[in-house]
Amino acid sequence: MYSRTWKDLEPVLNVNGLHGVKLYSETEGEIVHLKLEPGAHLKAHKTPVNVLFYILEGEATLQIGDEVATYPKDSTVDSPKDIPHAVTNNGKVDLRLLVIKMPKP
Repeated sequence: MYSRTWKDLEPVLNVNGLHGVKLYSETEGEIVHLKLEPGAHLKAHKTPVNVLFYILEGEATLQIGDEVATYPKDSTVDSPKDIPHAVTNNGKVDLRLLVIKMPKP
């Protein structure tokens, strides 16, 4: 059994109010924990696999393709492969979300 918390892992992203750690990274998939401080923005990018966002805390403003919407805690949002997606925290508290990629890109 292997247990971990996002606070104890080495970040793969730690700039401009963005903090990301890989909670799980195996051939069958990848799960990344992202924390965005208020006003932080993860710029639009594409992934070669489908992505599921799960909002743990705060509200996430997601841009997927040409669509932009804000989602509350406990929402899940699908992002199809090869479509640009971006994440912004327009709120006043930290935003935490899981980014689940299947299979691992």
